[in-house]
Amino acid sequence: MIMFNPPHPGEILKEDYLIPLELTITQLAKSLGVSRKNLSEIVNQKTGISAEMAIRLSKAFNTTPDLWIGMQKEFELARALTKDHEIVVEQLV
Repeated sequence: MIMFNPPHPGEILKEDYLIPLELTITQLAKSLGVSRKNLSEIVNQKTGISAEMAIRLSKAFNTTPDLWIGMQKEFELARALTKDHEIVVEQLV
C-alpha cells in the first residue's frame, strides 16, 4: 500500500539514526565508505538511496537493503502519483 506522503529516506536516516546516535554526516560517511557530499545530499533530500547505498546502510544499522529501497520506492511512487493526471499514454490492451 502506498502512503499518501511518505517521508524521504534521508529524513528517516537523519531522524531515526543520525540524531539519536549523535552521529555527524561526516562520521557516518566515513563509516559507510562514501563521500560526505554524497551522504549530505541524501540526508538533505536532494538525492535518493541507490541499491549500493541501501546495502551500506543495512550493514551499518543492522537492517535490510529492502528497508531502504522500499522507503525510496514509496517516496518516488507517491511523488509520481501526484502527477498521474498529467501522464497520458495510449492503452494497448
